Amino acid sequence: MSLNAERSYKMKLRDVENAFKYRRIPYPKRSVELIALLAISCTFFLFMHTNKLNSRLKEMEVKLQPSEFSALGLTGNHISGHDAGGKHDDINTLHGTFQYLKSTGQMSSLNVRDLNNTRKAQMELVFFNRVPKVGSQTFMELLRRLSERNNFQFHRDAVQKVETIRLAEDQQQEMAEVISELPEPSVFIKHVCFTNFTKFNLPRPIYLNVVRDPVERVISWFYYVRAPWYFVERKAAFPDLPLPHPAWLKKDFETCVLNGDQECTYTQGVTVEGIGDHRRQSLFFCGHDYECTPFNTVGALERAKFAVEQQYAVVGVLEDLNTTLSVLEKYVPRFFEGVRDIYATSAEYLTKINKNNFKPPVSEHVKDIVRRNFTNEIEFYQFCRQRLHKQYLAAHLPQRIITDSAHLPGLIGN
Repeated sequence: MSLNAERSYKMKLRDVENAFKYRRIPYPKRSVELIALLAISCTFFLFMHTNKLNSRLKEMEVKLQPSEFSALGLTGNHISGHDAGGKHDDINTLHGTFQYLKSTGQMSSLNVRDLNNTRKAQMELVFFNRVPKVGSQTFMELLRRLSERNNFQFHRDAVQKVETIRLAEDQQQEMAEVISELPEPSVFIKHVCFTNFTKFNLPRPIYLNVVRDPVERVISWFYYVRAPWYFVERKAAFPDLPLPHPAWLKKDFETCVLNGDQECTYTQGVTVEGIGDHRRQSLFFCGHDYECTPFNTVGALERAKFAVEQQYAVVGVLEDLNTTLSVLEKYVPRFFEGVRDIYATSAEYLTKINKNNFKPPVSEHVKDIVRRNFTNEIEFYQFCRQRLHKQYLAAHLPQRIITDSAHLPGLIGN
């Protein structure tokens, strides 16, 4: 073979190799669709798994609240961190309250007796005038189970077509008389404003309630009344109730706030009556007077604070569930002895009661907009939270030994 012919042969051979090397291998159309479907499926399952993991982490965050003061040799939830001279944590946390009281010298004067209104009760009857959308369904189930364990009667008000929480004076007296006639020991549960039994010359019950972050609470209510199962239950109980308009059902909270919709406009001093107005958490503590009805006012705030401080044995906090259960068990043992054990063995079921899977997340930006109009409601919530933390600290410090006898059998005496 001549030199030119050999070169020509090698060039043709190289061209053939390159053609095979860089050629595009066509995939069948069905295979491309299968790969795309597989990719979408993987993305979807990863999204679902991430959501589930996020939910589990939130559950663990609730269950694993700081184990209060192992440094003090106590059992329960732990306080640790900076010493009194350092930077305080948020005073609305258990740790922050501890650090604040310690640095200001108030820990030494913290007294169980001053924080315990159970000793003032004149009958063995718990009146739980529950605030809606604060986890009260879970607390009701706990009380029902505790009634079997601790041998007391469980009573709750019947579901009403229209719930009236503010009562006229004669209605207050009638309700208080009915409750007072229940056999002791008993628990009675109802959506209603704080009612002063002694005003009608009736024995004072043990007042209990629970609060929740007020902005989270109004968001919860917004989607609760739009949940499909809510209307199924209401329609079954009251067949003549009209169904809501589809446009109202489709409304979302963020758009409602950003568009200035009247439903999501929270104006200082405005009065809106009825159980459907869930802005005023403080109303359930302020009472039945008209002065309690305007939204986010200082007057209603101060009345509500006074009632909590002078009347309520315990006001629990949904966001501090472990601390709440511990305080209930310490301050109202006749009814709540063993509550933490019951919750621990049934937490998976109890945390799903009334859970709304149709509630989407709401951005912090929108929540911040709403918070601007909830200043006094937020202050009331923080007041209740700090009081709960003080009660916990007072009852768990080793030098706080209960010495006084109780006014009633089984009630904490300090």
